[in-house]
Amino acid sequence: MNKHSKIYVAGHRGMVGSAVVRCLRNVGFDDLILRTSQELDLTRQADVEQFFLDEKPDYVFLAAARVGGIMANKTYRGEFIYTNLQIQNNVIHSAWKTGVEKLLFFSSSCVYPRLCPQPMKEEYLWTGLLEPTNEPYAVAKLAGMSLCRAYNEQYGTCFISVVPTNLYGSNDNYDPQQSHVMAALIDKFHVAKIDNSPRVTLWGTGSPRRELMYVDDAVSAALFLMEHYTGSEPVNIGVGEDRTIRELADLVQQVVRYEGEVVFDVNKPDGAPQKLLDVSRIHAMGWKAQIPLKEGVAKAYEWYLQSGATTQRAHKSA
Repeated sequence: MNKHSKIYVAGHRGMVGSAVVRCLRNVGFDDLILRTSQELDLTRQADVEQFFLDEKPDYVFLAAARVGGIMANKTYRGEFIYTNLQIQNNVIHSAWKTGVEKLLFFSSSCVYPRLCPQPMKEEYLWTGLLEPTNEPYAVAKLAGMSLCRAYNEQYGTCFISVVPTNLYGSNDNYDPQQSHVMAALIDKFHVAKIDNSPRVTLWGTGSPRRELMYVDDAVSAALFLMEHYTGSEPVNIGVGEDRTIRELADLVQQVVRYEGEVVFDVNKPDGAPQKLLDVSRIHAMGWKAQIPLKEGVAKAYEWYLQSGATTQRAHKSA
């Protein structure tokens, strides 16, 4: 990529897509193509094809997706698989038809088997059953990676796939029905603090382990791979270490400065017992994450306070 390449960022208002835009602009890229979902519905094939014909981007970052945490994945199963399949199929196919030079597809660590050996190497994909709570979403993401590989093999495209670990940070979704683990923890502890609640109740046993990465680190890795990687094999993006949900809750509680009790509702699902990525492949290429967890949580909480996300629910119990 050069600084004047035409770059389409699909999903530029989401956490990952907005971080892609922010990082590209910070290093001097000046021809970014951006469309909101109201301006371009990526589930409509004809509209997407016309957009690519009109704009003819050189590079594409495919960060658009229907996403959510464990509750959303259990509730909106049909939406998650349909919407994500439609978005991926339309964008990837149109990118091929219009001669896009390179595309990067953001997948998810939930594509690995539920009982995958840890840490999870890229070659462990497709070796076991998926976690039931997010299977529809995972199936869609696996299909997206397969689509990129198949187009590379049949049509000679350069479409690469990355598998990020659990992400958090600026522009995350803090809706309790939709949020991922870190956003959910930040919101729960802050609302409890503002409402002077004596306790915070979290789902599950607190024993599952999760790897967390600040979103700007993930995008740094994506930009690195856009410049240096051309293979069809997916590449893990992570920090290479994990914490239990209980440990993550303790950290967030410290950052938010909530002084009440933390209770775990063992009648609620835990999700996968562990999701730790093996990041030796990207480390061997010369990239490593830079933002420590506590620093990242503090940055995420600062954004949460400044963005107004907290004002929507701070007194929801009043």
